[in-house]
Amino acid sequence: MRLSPAPRFRGRFTLPGDKSLSHRLAIFGALAEGETRIGNFSTAADCSSTLRCLKDLGVEVRGSGRAVDVEGRGPAGLRAASGSLDAGNSGTTLRMLAGVLAGRPFRSVLTGDASLRRRPMERVAEPLRAMGATVATRDGTPPVMIEGAALRGIAWRLPVASAQVKTAVLLAGLQAEGVTTVTEPGRSRDHTERLLPAFGVPLVQEGPAVSVRGGTRLSPLTMEVPGDVSSAAFLIVAALVLPESWIHIENVLLNPARTAFIDVLRQMGGHIETALRCTEPEPVGWIEARTSRLRGVEVGADVVPSLIDEIPALAVAGTRAEGTFAVSGAAELRVKESDRIAALTEGLRAMGARVEERPDGLAIEGGPALRGAEVRAHGDHRIAMALSVAALSARGDTHVEDAECASVSFPEFYAFLERGVAGDRGRHD
Repeated sequence: MRLSPAPRFRGRFTLPGDKSLSHRLAIFGALAEGETRIGNFSTAADCSSTLRCLKDLGVEVRGSGRAVDVEGRGPAGLRAASGSLDAGNSGTTLRMLAGVLAGRPFRSVLTGDASLRRRPMERVAEPLRAMGATVATRDGTPPVMIEGAALRGIAWRLPVASAQVKTAVLLAGLQAEGVTTVTEPGRSRDHTERLLPAFGVPLVQEGPAVSVRGGTRLSPLTMEVPGDVSSAAFLIVAALVLPESWIHIENVLLNPARTAFIDVLRQMGGHIETALRCTEPEPVGWIEARTSRLRGVEVGADVVPSLIDEIPALAVAGTRAEGTFAVSGAAELRVKESDRIAALTEGLRAMGARVEERPDGLAIEGGPALRGAEVRAHGDHRIAMALSVAALSARGDTHVEDAECASVSFPEFYAFLERGVAGDRGRHD
């Protein structure tokens, strides 16, 4: 993808459904008894991977476009796949389905693309083994082989806050004997805690611990998925760093566990307004952002779990800020779809930014104008989108290699960029 500098970024947008919610609604719907109807389902390739794996497990999935119906027959309605379950690039798909399959009486093999096969899986394998399943990995990475079994509830303390691992253990716990409790060292996304009660599952939450009782039946529901707030981050940064810019994003997820990046951008001086339209089962509303004079801030380990996916977008904002923008406690970025710390450092340096790479983060000295360059996405959707937004504020054209990988989470991204640069104030769906 070749991108030219943009004079401004303007428009009104509604976004495809949130990826994290779409994954969960599809999987929980498959475990429920009856038809779960999902509107504005994510168009991301990752969520298509989840639907494909559910179909391979015998779940009836119907629909076209963003409307998806999942006909659940309870956990016992799942059947062994005829071959390996291909999660594509989606770690969420693989880890959550591992929790589901740990309690089913058959053998399953979960795998994915080359990027996913490099990602760590022992953090989810260990608690599932402790519950009674046989789980094998290839030196800690996929393929993951699971021999399901009769499970027993456990109390498990996660070494690192992880919504995916937490969800996997809780889904296994719904099929286990007794109570399963997961305790996290810090705050991670709470979509599972919000959505399971909507499916009729009672949860007990005490501080950082959440518990479920095995044998609870899930009831189907109907839900419209709000827009993906992590995708919104890239459009918001474009509006903040380009002159004479303004955007309005309607019907977007505003879960506090997902909007920490907005708090950081506000601390940087970003003019961002939000308002809620509803609060159950998830907070949903609108976001407005406009051109701002930004300053560098330090993002510490205490908030990183709440904005780990948005750090690439924040780094681009950091290049346009006065002073130093720094992130620490983000070693998890090393084992995402790419080594995001190294990929960001490489790409932004190529564009003229002053970036210091650190073992668990980076520091960016803002100020110098970016210049167009040849940069690489490394097959990582969030790196592709971050470097593309940076390109809009650069001098000269930028070529982003492997830009099409943005489709993993936001297939419409480049169309949205084009519309925003054109400044059309009409509705962008």
